[in-house]
Formats: sequence, structure tokens, C-alpha cells
Amino acid sequence: MGTDRLDQLDLLATFQAAFADAVDRARPGAPVPGIGEWRVRELVAHLAGVHHWAAGMATGDPARPDHLPVGDGRLGAHYRAHAAALHATLAGLAPGAPCPTLTGPGTASFWRRRQVHETLVHLHDLHAALAGARTPGVLDGVVPAGPAVWADGVDEVVTMFEPRQVRLGRAAPLPRTVALHATDAGERWVLGAHEDGRDRTERPAATLAAPARDLALVLWRRLPLDTVDATVTGDPVAVADALARPVTP
Repeated sequence: MGTDRLDQLDLLATFQAAFADAVDRARPGAPVPGIGEWRVRELVAHLAGVHHWAAGMATGDPARPDHLPVGDGRLGAHYRAHAAALHATLAGLAPGAPCPTLTGPGTASFWRRRQVHETLVHLHDLHAALAGARTPGVLDGVVPAGPAVWADGVDEVVTMFEPRQVRLGRAAPLPRTVALHATDAGERWVLGAHEDGRDRTERPAATLAAPARDLALVLWRRLPLDTVDATVTGDPVAVADALARPVTP
């Protein structure tokens, strides 16, 4: 899926505003379900830091720090400042402006897309912290993140993150590929097919079909497969093996 189909800057602004609003309502010490020992304060500091670093990457200054200390009383202001700076930076760059990316030289459009999905996944984390539990629909009614948005996030994992994880030695190549079908978006992918040296004519061992949102959250290890509306055809062991691997950072 190409990012031209989505207005990345508008989406980023919407997701950032929703995140900032939720920060104001969350307890800094509240646990974030499913993210180890993280509390809300760590989540907010992380996303603010990532925004700060991504703005640096987009402008060719990757040496910027990605972790910035902040006290509990300033979490909202801290996040808003870095969110606004990132958005202004990306809005001031043409999508085709050259810059470094996570996969080598690229363009600013990479960072528009990457920060949309970074913010959306962490918005899901923050609302899970507000709710005290993580469910597939925790963002229902919060932001207009429809199937096309979540499907683009799945595409990013399949075509960029998973092969990058393998290339960096963070994950072993999948023994067998797995087809993914976003049932509500009409999109299909093959997880593992983009690894360096992989035979792309290889027949997938199984197909995992689910709504795009559920596929994305499962791939990002936010939800176990058995908590979403998914259907597996073919070998379920191949699906379980693929999802057990760190296909995302």
C-alpha cells in the first residue's frame, strides 16, 4: 500500500492531539498493559523522544537524543512541544525531500508514515492504560483510524520492519512464510516474503485473516492472537512461529 492514499500529516496531527488529551487524563504512574514494567510517564517520554529524534532524522540530524527526561507535572506540555515540533518539521519538508531513514537513504515521506503508525500504536497503549486493560477496540470512537490506516501499518511491518529485523540480526528468517489478509481492507501480504534472498514464489504455509486493526496490533505484540477476530487456514504452527518472533522492534 502506498502512503499517497492517506493524508499522513492530517492523521499525525489527529493522533498527536488525541494522545496529548489522553496524557492529561492519565495518571503518570498508571501501568501500561502489555508493555513490561512501563508506566504512563515512560510511555509519554518515549513518544516525545521518538518525535524529537524523527524530526532530526528527517532534517539529516540523526544524532539528536531520543530520550528526554521530564517530570510528572510537565508530561502534557513536554509531549505537546515535541509533537508540534515534529509536525512543523515534516510539514515544512516536501514528501520527496531526501533524508536518512531506517533502511538507508530515502525521503521525508518515510517519516510521515512512520510517525503516524508510531503515534497510533502508542495511542492504543495509552488508552489501554486509561482503561486498565488492553482490548482490540480500546480506540473505538477516539480517532478515525479506519481499515485503510491500520492496513498501511500492517504493510509497514511486512515490507519494512520484518525484513529489517532479519537484516539487523534481531530475528531469524521465517522458516515458512505466512499470508496475511486484512478482511475489512481487502489487502493481502506475505510475511517473510521481503526478506533478503527469499524466494517470493514460495507458497505460504498458512493464512492469517483478520481485520486490519487486529492484524497490526498482533504484529506489534499488543494483543495475543486468541483475543482478536482471526481465522487461520493452513498450518497454525507456522502462524504461531511467525508471531513468536520479533518481527517489529
